Amino acid sequence: MIRSVIRSFIPIFIFLVVWQMVAFMVSAFRGVPFPTPWATIMKLTALLGGETLSDHTLYRHLADSIVRWLAGFIMAAIAGVVYGLFAGWWRPLESATYQIVHILQLIPGLAWIPVAILVFGIGETATVFMITMTAFPPVAINVLNGVKRLDTTFVRAAQMMGAGQITMLFKVLLPGAMPSIISGLRIGLGNGWRVLVAAEMIVGAGTGLGYSIIQARWTLDYASAFACLCVICVIGLLIEHLVFNPLEKRTVERWSLQREE
Repeated sequence: MIRSVIRSFIPIFIFLVVWQMVAFMVSAFRGVPFPTPWATIMKLTALLGGETLSDHTLYRHLADSIVRWLAGFIMAAIAGVVYGLFAGWWRPLESATYQIVHILQLIPGLAWIPVAILVFGIGETATVFMITMTAFPPVAINVLNGVKRLDTTFVRAAQMMGAGQITMLFKVLLPGAMPSIISGLRIGLGNGWRVLVAAEMIVGAGTGLGYSIIQARWTLDYASAFACLCVICVIGLLIEHLVFNPLEKRTVERWSLQREE
């Protein structure tokens, strides 16, 4: 257990050392104050204690960002899973639409900014739209490929046993594609989180972590910007370790999809 704890802290220690060295070199050679790990921790502690940032508390910014993120991701997840299941099962739909989804996959999240502003203007809806458009393609493509890779033996067995379309969907296609669904959701969630911060910087509505970072830049409060970056990293790690890792493990155990060592 002690060795495991030490191994877990080694990357953090290396990161903090490199961060401290960069801060020292920037301050020494450029004469620009660069927030150190300690200064960032102190600022983060103050923000967690209730100090305001851009006229709002850190908790308000974080809550608004998470709401936007989840709203866009849920819509992308539902659309991606539904499309992937039907397109993977019905080949004419895949032939007619797959290239469109692939093109959407190639478009960077920030490239949707002019479209979002033209269609929705500045505000919440534009941010949610950008998250949805960025998170949808990886979910759809992964689910589609998961259905296509499904062992046809299970499909034929279900058909021979008289399974209807609903049974085939929920008892064969959905469970069989579950590992690919989880992979797609993980990628889509990460993509949506990254574009959320950028969207809030440009099309935000006055709150959010991205908005706080860009406002801290204008006021030269870089310690606050770094504190927001730390919060962004922590949220991403928590989602990965508390949601997707247990979900993936449970799926592997549930469907006996053991990985080869």
